[in-house]
Amino acid sequence: MENSIIYLGFLIAAYAVIANDVIQTLGTFLASNHKQKWWVLWGFASVILCATLIYGWYLHQGDVTYGRLDKIPLPETMPWWYLLAPLTLLVITRFGIPVSTTFMILSVFSSQQVIEGMVFKSVIGYALALVTALIIYLVIAKRFESDEALENLDKKNKRYWLAAQWASTAFLWSQWLIQDFANIYVFLPRQLSFPELMMSLTVLLGIMAYIFNSRGGKIQKIVNQKSNTRNIRSATLIDLFYGLLLFFYGNMNNIPMSTTWTFIGVLAGREIAIHYLLRKQHMKKAYVLIGKDFAKVNIGLAVSILIAFLIQFFKV
Repeated sequence: MENSIIYLGFLIAAYAVIANDVIQTLGTFLASNHKQKWWVLWGFASVILCATLIYGWYLHQGDVTYGRLDKIPLPETMPWWYLLAPLTLLVITRFGIPVSTTFMILSVFSSQQVIEGMVFKSVIGYALALVTALIIYLVIAKRFESDEALENLDKKNKRYWLAAQWASTAFLWSQWLIQDFANIYVFLPRQLSFPELMMSLTVLLGIMAYIFNSRGGKIQKIVNQKSNTRNIRSATLIDLFYGLLLFFYGNMNNIPMSTTWTFIGVLAGREIAIHYLLRKQHMKKAYVLIGKDFAKVNIGLAVSILIAFLIQFFKV
């Protein structure tokens, strides 16, 4: 029974985490390449996933989470109620609500001290992302995001931007995986054997195929509502800034963090800057979108804390 809980927990968590968080890393990639065949995009993302997972497994002697679960040991027993977290995330994802999968999944396995560390790192990440994106886009928005600039993107330059966007997506996707493998693999042993690695990799590739075939699902609407995200140049810049934030800030230590909060911060800072410089008459609309996104990610924090308390109740 317990083994079935472990593997079922991994399967549900893997689908829910990837489906909910896909907008952060692959959302702009899917939006700007919406005319490309889904299996081409899936194949590209799958190569990066395989390389990042196998490299982490080899480098850390079987630990594919890059040390993110060092302070979150696998419970000696795993009753059915541990499935509450991934099941709740699955339901929320089906409604198209982006939440912090880190809080939702890891909080039920973590001590209070670890949870406090995750919350602190995530809140600072959101603030840093918002301020950084705001400053950068105040500088570059007129040159790269104005209607005139987008119209003047000729075919020759578009080829270069296409290559840059696929490169930035590969970089961002690898950095996101390093952060979020902990959320996906928290149900499995901290040191995986080679057969376990291959089995889990097969599951992830299958989930990825389904998500790419559905073009990101309902969650993808969060990206599609933002300014110019279907434009190849805009998508490239978003991916690059977000990837650099995860690389420099996320890897400062191995404390898990909410990549969702960082992503929403990037979009918020960018949206404020673009509307302030180019669409000042629609500033209210920008604030409404940002407020809705922030409210949605806080739903995940509140629900994850509630689930953590429920599990503590069952333990007693």
